[in-house]
Amino acid sequence: MRYRMSNGNLTTCDTNRRRESSQCYFSIIVPVLDEADRINSLIDNLRNQDLKSFCEVIVVDGDPQGGTVGVLRDKDVIAITASKGRGRQMNAGAAAASGEILIFLHADTTLPHGAPEKIHRVMEDSDYVGGAFDLKIDSDRFFLRYISVRASIRSRWNRIPYGDQAIFLRKKYFDQIGGFKDIPLMEDVELMRRIKKDGRKICILPDKVVTSARRWERDGAICTTLRNQVLVALFRLGVSPGWLAKHYWRQSQ
Repeated sequence: MRYRMSNGNLTTCDTNRRRESSQCYFSIIVPVLDEADRINSLIDNLRNQDLKSFCEVIVVDGDPQGGTVGVLRDKDVIAITASKGRGRQMNAGAAAASGEILIFLHADTTLPHGAPEKIHRVMEDSDYVGGAFDLKIDSDRFFLRYISVRASIRSRWNRIPYGDQAIFLRKKYFDQIGGFKDIPLMEDVELMRRIKKDGRKICILPDKVVTSARRWERDGAICTTLRNQVLVALFRLGVSPGWLAKHYWRQSQ
């Protein structure tokens, strides 16, 4: 597998693969950094979905040495590298995408069974420009189950899902609105706020994505939850994402 540095420009591992995938309906974009241990299991999970509905997976590595994409076993995956930063990486993936619908999937999150078909049904309604799923944190702890339910209720109420809910958007609209802002964090919230301000509709599907509990386990469930709530509140009050990033110890994506 070959890959080159991308600064938001199209750079793929296989130009023949690009031509073959020119009619893809879905492009699943996975931003990664230091995910060599889990990336192949994620790709295996995606390949168990309905391949008739989506046919393109793009992994965007924030490591210029390609530490994650270098271990990919599936040669059909489009592997690129980009400057570190989830927003930058997802924009680079979107630039490389040929699908009509972009699905932004975190490396520690798995889609529910039949996700492509469910998304397809939503996107048949031209009133929607995109959507996301309800959230389930992969833990039996009561507090984390509560956080999962709370996150799903919150996103249904304010129509601002977070990135770990597998946001999906029409590529045409994503390009039209300017993609993710080049900010060190809150890129998902910022984009959803722009979409809401634009008066466009987002659908929150009741099916649940399952995201790893590793952040909560690493930093403490209560501490992580409170920190995230404070950061979101400060961001909404207009505090610079650059300033907030100094107080947000995100060691992995």
